[in-house]
Amino acid sequence: MIRIGLLSDTHAYWDDRYQIYFNSCDEVWHAGDIGSDEVADKFEQFKPFRAVYGNIDSYAMRLRYPQFQRFTVEGADILMTHIGGYPEKYDRQVIPMFYKHAPNLFISGHSHILKVEYDRRFKMLHINPGAAGKYGFHTKRTLIRFSIEEGTFKDLEVIELS
Repeated sequence: MIRIGLLSDTHAYWDDRYQIYFNSCDEVWHAGDIGSDEVADKFEQFKPFRAVYGNIDSYAMRLRYPQFQRFTVEGADILMTHIGGYPEKYDRQVIPMFYKHAPNLFISGHSHILKVEYDRRFKMLHINPGAAGKYGFHTKRTLIRFSIEEGTFKDLEVIELS
C-alpha cells in the first residue's frame, strides 16, 4: 500500500501545512501550475515528488517536468496532466489516450475546482484536487490524500485549508 498527497495550482505559494498534512504520505503528486522552482524544490526535498507542468509554469519548469506523466503504482495505471477537463468534457489532447488505453486514475488540475468522479465510459476514476495556492477565483484551498493498494483506491480524504 502507498499513501499519496495530491495537490495542484500552488501558483508559487508555499504553505507549511503541506508538509503537516502530507507527512504521513509516501509520495506527493502535483497536477501543475507549481509556479516557482522554490516551491518545486521544497516538495522534492520533502518527499518523492511527481509533477507535471501547468499553463502558468515557466520554460524552465517545462524542462523540469513533463506535460503528461503516465506511471504505475501498486498495480494502478495513473495518468496526470494539468489541463484535462472532466468526464463528458475532456480536453482534446487526452481523449485519444483514453481510447487507446484508459488509465485507472486520471488526475488533472487547472480549474481550481475540487472534483472526484468515476467515469463509467472509460471505467476510470478522475480526480481534480482543486487549488492549493492563493492565486485564483477559488474560495477554498484544497488538498487530497488517498491510498492505493493492489490497484484499488481507498481512504480518500479532502483537506480544506482556510
